[in-house]
Amino acid sequence: MKRFAKHTLPAVMAVAALGALCFGTRNDFGLGRNMEILINMMRELAVYYVDEVDTDALAKGAAEGMMRSLDPYTEFLPEDEMANIELLTTGKYGGVGSLIRKRGDYVVFAQPYKGSPADRAGIIIGDKIVAIDGEDARGFDTEDVSKRLKGDPGSNVKVTVERLIGGGRETLTLRRERISIPSIPYAGWFEDGIAYIRHDDFTEDSYREMRAAIERLQAEGPIRGIVLDYRNNGGGIMQEAVRVLSLFLPKGTEVLTTRGRTAPNVSRYRTELEPLVADTVPMAVLINGNTASSSEIVAGALQDLDRAVVVGQRSFGKGLVQSIRPVGYNSMVKLTTAKYYTPSGRCVQAVDYSGHLADGTARAVPDSLTHEFRTAAGRIVRDGGGITPDVKTDPEYICRFAMTLYALGHIDDFGDEYFREHHADSIDLRTFSITDADYERFREFMAGREVPYESDTRRALNALRRSAEADLFDEDLRPAIESIEAGLHDDLDANLETYRDEIVRTINNDIVLRHGYARGVAEHNLADDKEAARAAGLLRDRAAYDALLAPPADAAAVAAEK
Repeated sequence: MKRFAKHTLPAVMAVAALGALCFGTRNDFGLGRNMEILINMMRELAVYYVDEVDTDALAKGAAEGMMRSLDPYTEFLPEDEMANIELLTTGKYGGVGSLIRKRGDYVVFAQPYKGSPADRAGIIIGDKIVAIDGEDARGFDTEDVSKRLKGDPGSNVKVTVERLIGGGRETLTLRRERISIPSIPYAGWFEDGIAYIRHDDFTEDSYREMRAAIERLQAEGPIRGIVLDYRNNGGGIMQEAVRVLSLFLPKGTEVLTTRGRTAPNVSRYRTELEPLVADTVPMAVLINGNTASSSEIVAGALQDLDRAVVVGQRSFGKGLVQSIRPVGYNSMVKLTTAKYYTPSGRCVQAVDYSGHLADGTARAVPDSLTHEFRTAAGRIVRDGGGITPDVKTDPEYICRFAMTLYALGHIDDFGDEYFREHHADSIDLRTFSITDADYERFREFMAGREVPYESDTRRALNALRRSAEADLFDEDLRPAIESIEAGLHDDLDANLETYRDEIVRTINNDIVLRHGYARGVAEHNLADDKEAARAAGLLRDRAAYDALLAPPADAAAVAAEK
């Protein structure tokens, strides 16, 4: 009979010893009692359960279960997931440097990073992986291929590819490297000296990348304004956010405070370097509902210190700080250890995880329970619910049908066909678009393909039909339902026409990616980015910009009270 898997009992004993230590130092009887109960439960299940028990899986399930009632950011990280944690925190991994995707029986290269081993070997989007180190790759999924392509920097891997262009096969020896995914995929210009910098995440090189981007732009010409794009930036390393802020704020400026559960557990963070951008240069920060964590730290500090105008939609609202701590045998626990506060003293956390509702869900902080805070100039800002922009805009979405086509691989597959014919063409990354004739070819390409898509209207209509049948109203409502259905045109061909503009934009991005990498796509989208243009317009109109940052009429009275 299987008892405890290798390393399980020593780990349990170590936990028990730690429990005894905590009990002795904190007199926490409840902690010691519950740890003993947990260990006894694992032993009883491992020894007496009717079927053989995988104790490693049992321990992992117990770890995940005890965190389920806390917050979604506190989690157990077993040894086999540590490589993913390294990628998330450092933005680096050992490999050949390309995204991959499944197509038919094989996996193909989906996006070689510029300058990576895959890129230098001449691999392009659409090249098929037919063998790895001599092993036939037919039937491999993306996880199988990823594991074989990744490895220690300096090691080699042999990849046999079938070329998208020409169809020939070639075996390449790729030397794995430390692959760094850029935090800043694009930094460029609007007209009139307005710089635009897109910042995607906060990994360990974010500050250096931001500094290098600004220095390059300064070398190209005078900067009369900066738009920082933090839309869809989910955050990352908190200290990198502080370093990034040092580029725009005076040395010694307090930009962040974190507070843990106990009173002494308070840390204050100040900028430690001289700024690279003069405070006379106006700035705008773009945010949306997916701007979270460290990107909210940057946006919130620049707003609180009246250093930038914030444009977009209310941010996500993650005001919690996580730390990663070892728990033995190369496993870690990532747990929330503090809340962070912007310079005005506000915490932007939108959900209260300290207590849960009857259905087990956490409670969102209602607007009525948020509090007023003041920026350096006396403008009113509020805590809870993320960062509210100074200039609110309506979000722009790519339609769900276009995203469905992309997720199913139809856009990439058409892009492969298009690129086979046009790979020698030179394109303008900013202005490129497929022609009407190209789109008609795409419609023909899609003929007969399965697209499991149901419009919101049809989904609602089907729900109405089911409800009518359940309530015995189907006979009375059938004529009305059939009338609505007759006017509902959401078959494949109709959707290809209805959502033509969004689909064309998605195809254009796929083609531009093949010519200009991720940087080219960012540059291409900037040309038609209404929110970015709105932000740049504010920086050109200094009177409007200053008016947004001006102190309110009662600011002097508030300052006197302090």
